[in-house]
Amino acid sequence: MENNFTMVAKTLFGFEDLLANELTQLGAQDVKTGVRNVSFSGDKGFMYKANLGLRTAIKILKPIASFRVSGEQDLYNKIHDMAWEDYLKPSGTLAIDATIHSNLFSHSLYIAQKTKDAIVDRFREKTGERPDVDLKFPDLKVNVHIDRKQCTISLDSSGDSLHKRGYKIATNIAPINEVLAAGLIMLSGWDGQTDFMDPMCGSGTIPIEAAMIACNIPPNLMRKEFAFERWQDWDVELFEKIEESLLGKTRDFHHKIVGYDKAPSAVAKAKENVKNAQLDDFIEIKHEDFFKTQKGGDEKLHMVFNPPYGERLNLDMESFYKSIGDTLKQNYPGTDAWFITSNLDALKHVGLRPSRKIQLYNAKLEARLVKYVMYEGSKKGKYMK
Repeated sequence: MENNFTMVAKTLFGFEDLLANELTQLGAQDVKTGVRNVSFSGDKGFMYKANLGLRTAIKILKPIASFRVSGEQDLYNKIHDMAWEDYLKPSGTLAIDATIHSNLFSHSLYIAQKTKDAIVDRFREKTGERPDVDLKFPDLKVNVHIDRKQCTISLDSSGDSLHKRGYKIATNIAPINEVLAAGLIMLSGWDGQTDFMDPMCGSGTIPIEAAMIACNIPPNLMRKEFAFERWQDWDVELFEKIEESLLGKTRDFHHKIVGYDKAPSAVAKAKENVKNAQLDDFIEIKHEDFFKTQKGGDEKLHMVFNPPYGERLNLDMESFYKSIGDTLKQNYPGTDAWFITSNLDALKHVGLRPSRKIQLYNAKLEARLVKYVMYEGSKKGKYMK
């Protein structure tokens, strides 16, 4: 059997090139971008490495079969014919996740049920035993993807979404997804060579992801478990070797990362999360209202933040976004400011012209990541045309 096999890393819309680049740098082969996913090949050790080390991946799937289907019975038969005993003990547990883009089938839950029946029936016929369903901690998580008439069956090597890094024990009202936070920082081009600031840091996700990027710390070191740890071919020695090699590539960081929030509760949560991530040496969280602050010193500052969109917080969005523009213009010379918002109307009130606009999604909300360049020595806010 070949050591290398094909895998698919799922990601958020707009992060495909970032993820492809991450995979290439980690050493993946045959890297190809799709929509919200990137396919690649590697061996078992690389699968462990991808789960530990990728910042913009949500899941790593290992496809084990692909076939055309003509209907429900055909799907059942083809799944029933697969050698599931190679992947799962008869006494084990499983969970099925289905995604459907097809006129043949209308309901993903029904397809998941049909897949479960086929697998369970095969075990019962062969061994007299049957695996149970466990949606929370299954021994095997199976992903069914049907696109028109093409069905791909994959094993989910990650389990819980990879945005669940394991460091976040406290969240605020509208927490930003860790994968989204890491991707925004990477899209902003920050390389750890300047000071970094999040002026509306909430529970601290953006500063924490920035510190991990700056120090090249693998993002998923603190996760309690990956799905592949329950697989029959789980190799703990290989995993520990991969973990050690990634830890050996961390680097020093000689600048400051600061997070502000005006809500005392958010500041407390952010401090708790920073401590839990063991990044207190790199991140300072302060109780400040951004609109009453100004930049200290002449050093270049890189800013990335996720202001309220008005979805969950009741604010006058027009004046709020105008205040963002005014504060940047008057108090933050020598700053590259990036933020994401889905409130495209409020964005018009910032009063500055963005030098970049990137289309993204925050959950299901269409959003824009915008960049404003505030020039040194300009209090009147010269901005890029």
